[in-house]
Amino acid sequence: MALDFSTAAAVFVFFVLVAIVNTLLGLIKRSWALTSPELAVTYIMMIIATSIPTMGLTEYLLPIITAGYYYATPENDWANIIHPYIPDWMCPQGEEVIKYFYEGMPKGASIPWGAWMGPLFYWGLLILALYFVMICMMVVLRKQWVEKERLVFPLIQLPTALLEEGDKPSVVKPFLKNPWMWIGFAIPLIVGSVKALHNYYYFIPDINLRTSLLIFRRTTNLQIALSFPMVGFSYFINLDVAFGIWFFNLLAKVQEGTFAILGIESTEKLDYTSGNPILAHQGMGAMMVLVILGLWVARGHIKDVLRKAFRGDPDVDDSGEMLSYRTAVLGIIGGFLFMGAWLRFSGMPLWAIPIFLIVAFMLFLAITRIVVEGGVAVARAPLIASNFIVSGFGSTSLGTQGLVSMGFTYVYAADIRTFVMASCANGLKLADEWLGGRKRGLFWAMFLAVIVSLVGSIWIVMKLSYTYGGVNMNKWFFFGGSVYPFNFTARYVNNPTGPNWGGWAWTGIGAGVMAILMLARHRFLWWPIHPLGFPISTIWMTNYISFSVFLAWLIKLVVLKYGGPGLYRRTRPFFLGLILGQFFCAGLWLIIDHFTGMTDNMIYWI
Repeated sequence: MALDFSTAAAVFVFFVLVAIVNTLLGLIKRSWALTSPELAVTYIMMIIATSIPTMGLTEYLLPIITAGYYYATPENDWANIIHPYIPDWMCPQGEEVIKYFYEGMPKGASIPWGAWMGPLFYWGLLILALYFVMICMMVVLRKQWVEKERLVFPLIQLPTALLEEGDKPSVVKPFLKNPWMWIGFAIPLIVGSVKALHNYYYFIPDINLRTSLLIFRRTTNLQIALSFPMVGFSYFINLDVAFGIWFFNLLAKVQEGTFAILGIESTEKLDYTSGNPILAHQGMGAMMVLVILGLWVARGHIKDVLRKAFRGDPDVDDSGEMLSYRTAVLGIIGGFLFMGAWLRFSGMPLWAIPIFLIVAFMLFLAITRIVVEGGVAVARAPLIASNFIVSGFGSTSLGTQGLVSMGFTYVYAADIRTFVMASCANGLKLADEWLGGRKRGLFWAMFLAVIVSLVGSIWIVMKLSYTYGGVNMNKWFFFGGSVYPFNFTARYVNNPTGPNWGGWAWTGIGAGVMAILMLARHRFLWWPIHPLGFPISTIWMTNYISFSVFLAWLIKLVVLKYGGPGLYRRTRPFFLGLILGQFFCAGLWLIIDHFTGMTDNMIYWI
């Protein structure tokens, strides 16, 4: 429930807080209930906190900084080709410290916090700098995205509805009185509960919401999957955006199948892609253009920000921002310098540091834009920054030390399915509606949420690992994902490569197509396809959500055509209920499974 941008855990806890806890407090004494602005701040802290555990950071950080030692064997020879290049301060030292992390402590032993304090301190500095830069960037872009471009921010439609007050004062929010919301709520709750009960009692039939079609001579897999939350989120985005998401995904499948039949392929090995390096490079070029042209469109606003930051221009008002523009701009510069110094001490070549940081933050910005405009609650970069550099400039230019350093960036810049920047963007939009110009204290609330989430999630992963052994827990985090950086390093140490000019060519093609699509969108009012879906069209997760996006697009098209805006407004609670019902069902059965001892009862999927 903390894997993706949907921040399902935050939605579940917030619903319980608003619908049950706050309502009971209001019934006991009206002044005890939290106000809507107070609840808004609470939700913002929740979504920030939810973006850090599991794939956000923690369940990659601890296994990755130990896996290089634990999984070293005579066959992979990591002890000789990797270990000498790992700085001691980056990883806990001691054979038993690492062994017990994966295999559990003997009776009577305690967690060796002393061996971890140094590495966690240094990694913590890097992570805090990373998150601070992300927050500062969102402060700089908030006005452009919220006020000038008026992006939709579909992921905050549900908390907004939960916060809305009625015409008459009431301790029960109007949203909770809407029957259409409860009808939408009931559908995923019933379906999810049946799926959960199937794991307890096999005579209860399972409900399968997913199938697939093999197309292009069975070379390409087209997923048809129903995600109730994704239908809900997609109902609130513009029709052309929704159309672009499912259309470009379908087009990518046609391209993938055509390449498979014609034998067009690349032998390049890339991590965290959909398996086709050509499509990965193409998507990467599209993402880079999305950011570059997006910043070009915002150039007037960015000039105002810089004038305020460096000249104190009184004509530029930043009083309504969470941080002053000067603090935000200097924070970005200072954060980049600190991260650059950290990477240099970790062994990354000086020339590669600015390229890596620029590419990584371009991906963070691109995905955040896709999330807040397209309501895509599940997304990932088509190509990660470290693989982009090795592919584009060759592993020989980095050397072994540089490759090892680049591998450790997998902690925070590889499987980026959720991160603080996207949660901050959604949070600032929510704050804009409920706090107005009173945002200055919000930064400290976000910072507190980051600290609590970091400390809490690190502590629980350490406790679980040393109690039960990491090898007995999630196989992806404690084996599959944690050995990726070292396989990456060993692959290029053993088989050095030069620049991949074919990759550059496909990156250029993707960039060119995206540039044409964006220019057509800005120049021609009749242009029917929004380009936002093109950069993520090639990733495997879009293949799983595209049918749900198509379904929401089709329903909304019919509603607007035959019922107009009035019917659309009346149907909104139903689709918000689809989101809330799925997340509540997942949280409810997580609690039930805890008390019954059931494991692997997976009913949540988006």
